[in-house]
Amino acid sequence: MSFLKKALALILVFVMMAAMATGCGKNEPSNNATPEPSNPSTSSEAPAKEDVFLKVWAPEEEQEILVQMCEAFAEAHPEYNITFEYGIMGVDMSIDAMKKDAEVAADVFLYPSGGIAELVEAGLIYPITVDVDTIKNTHGEGAIKSCTMNGTLYGVPVTPNSWFMYYNKSMYTEDEVKSLEKMLAKDLGEGVKNFSCDIDNSWYMSAFFYAVGGTLFGPNGDDPTECSWNDEMGYKAGKYLIDLVNNPKYVDDADGLAGALMAEGKLAALCSGTWSAESIKSALGENYGAVKLPTINIDGKDYQLRNFADFKAFGVNAMTKYPEAAQKLAAWLANEECQLIRFEVNNTPPTVKALIDHPKVKASLEAAALSDQTQYSIPNPTTSKLNDYWTPAAAFGAGIVNGDITEANLQQSLDTMVNAFVTTLAQ
Repeated sequence: MSFLKKALALILVFVMMAAMATGCGKNEPSNNATPEPSNPSTSSEAPAKEDVFLKVWAPEEEQEILVQMCEAFAEAHPEYNITFEYGIMGVDMSIDAMKKDAEVAADVFLYPSGGIAELVEAGLIYPITVDVDTIKNTHGEGAIKSCTMNGTLYGVPVTPNSWFMYYNKSMYTEDEVKSLEKMLAKDLGEGVKNFSCDIDNSWYMSAFFYAVGGTLFGPNGDDPTECSWNDEMGYKAGKYLIDLVNNPKYVDDADGLAGALMAEGKLAALCSGTWSAESIKSALGENYGAVKLPTINIDGKDYQLRNFADFKAFGVNAMTKYPEAAQKLAAWLANEECQLIRFEVNNTPPTVKALIDHPKVKASLEAAALSDQTQYSIPNPTTSKLNDYWTPAAAFGAGIVNGDITEANLQQSLDTMVNAFVTTLAQ
C-alpha cells in the first residue's frame, strides 16, 4: 500500500505541474499556430510607368541630334514609358502645318515666336505651365518676352532668329563698322560697293523705322490699329532710305546678289543672319567679320538700327494627349545642355543666359554679333494681324528701290503703306 500511495502522489504532482505549465503559457502562440500575413512594404516596389507617345517636329538639320536629345530625356524621366515619332518640319512651315490638321500634327514642334498670336487665337498651342519659373530664369528676358502673350508663356525659346552685319575686315576697321555714315564715306576703289541690305524686304526695312523710335501696332506691339511710321520721324526714316538707295556706294540685296559680290571682293558689308555664316566665312577667310548693325545719322543725331527680334521656340500642341510630358520635353530640348549641343553641331546661337559667355559661344563672331544686336532688337508684335503688315511694307520698300517713291511723294506713300495694314486691321 505504501508503494501505491507513493505512486498516486507522484502522478498527482505531475498533473499539477502540467496544469501550471499550461496556465503560464496561455498567451504565447503554439508552435503550430499560423502567423497572420503582414502588409507588404510599398516602398520597395517600382512606381507604375505612364505610357506616353510623343511626336516631335524639327528641321532636317536637327534630326540626328533630336533623337539623341529625346533619348536622353527618356532616360532622365523613368516615370514615363515613352515612344517617340520624329518628323522633318521647317520652322517657317510649322504653323501652316498645325493649322492644316492639328490632330495629326506633332505634340512638340519648333516655330517662330512671331506666330504666337496666330496659334493662340486659333486654339492650336498649349500654354507652358510646368516649371515656368525655372524656364524664365534660364533664358534671356527678350527671348521670354517674345514667347509670351497676355502674360502667358507659349513656348520655350531656343535661338534668336534675327540678323546683323557681316563685313570684310580688309576693307573696314572695327571702328568704321559702328557707323553707316563712316562706312559710306570710305572710298573702296572702283567697282566695289560699300554696303548692302534688302530694302524691299519688310523684315529688313523695318530696322530704319524702329531706329528713329517708330512703333508698329503700338508701343507693346498689341494694338492692331496703330502705327507711327508716317509721322515726322517716320518721314525722316523714309527719306534716309531714299538717299541710301540713291547712293552709288550702296547696292540692294536682290536674289542673293550681295553674297555673290562679297565672294568676288566687290562688296564690303552686307546684312544677313547666322544661316549665311559658313558661305561668308568661306568667301572672306581671315578677313571674315561679323558685328551688330551700325548706327545711322539723321539731322546730326546717331540712331542705332533696331530690327525685329524673332525667336525660334519649342511649343506644345493644344491637342496633345500628354500635356505634362510634352511640356517637360519642350523645356528639355531648349535647356542648357541641348542648346550647347545645337550650337556645336549647327552653330545655333543660344538663348540660355549661362551660355552667352561660354568660351565656345564667345569665340563665334556671328553668335556674338547676333547676341549684341538682340539687345537693341524689338520683339515681334504679338497681334495676329502682323500678317497684314508684310505685303504693304514690302511694296513700299520696292517703291524706294525702283525709284517710284521720291521725296516728292514720300509722305503720300508712307500714308498709303500705313493705312493699308492699319485699315485692314481695323475692319
